[in-house]
Amino acid sequence: MIAGLDAPMQGDDCSAELLTEAHREDLRLACGEDPDLWQIWYADFGAQNFDAAFDQLMARAEWVRFALRDGDTFAGFSCYLNIDDSRQLLEIGSTYYRPRLRHIGFNRRCKSMMLKRAFEFGYRRVEFRVDRRNTRSQAAMKNLGAVREGVMRSHGITWNGHVRDTVLFAILREEWPV
Repeated sequence: MIAGLDAPMQGDDCSAELLTEAHREDLRLACGEDPDLWQIWYADFGAQNFDAAFDQLMARAEWVRFALRDGDTFAGFSCYLNIDDSRQLLEIGSTYYRPRLRHIGFNRRCKSMMLKRAFEFGYRRVEFRVDRRNTRSQAAMKNLGAVREGVMRSHGITWNGHVRDTVLFAILREEWPV
């Protein structure tokens, strides 16, 4: 990972800082606002399994995990993952926003902040991988200007045993900003 990729970021009335243990309770409350979502997520951040999911997220040393804010309000989290410096690519994923922040441009503001950082640090390709069942996230990727590159069939298995098809989106440095 390129040094500095994990530094705090400021965007258009949004910000990101490294996700730490100090964010556990804020994230627990935020995730509790959307209990049905976790059925189509790779991990269960619902009330009963939150601590285990948070611990697993924090154990992913190869991921750069960010706590997100809308102004001064805790908004959710997102990560840089599958970072490959030799191929100059990374993925933005494992993103969760509080329900009230959806459909109001918050995703565009946060993803723009994260994309800007990735491209400024020399990455040439940013990927987004979305569960085929998550139509809301697929629409958000299209609105962001990401190109749908295909479906990776039987790409993974979620926490509840669902065999996941993953839709791959990407944005290249020369395509940004849209």
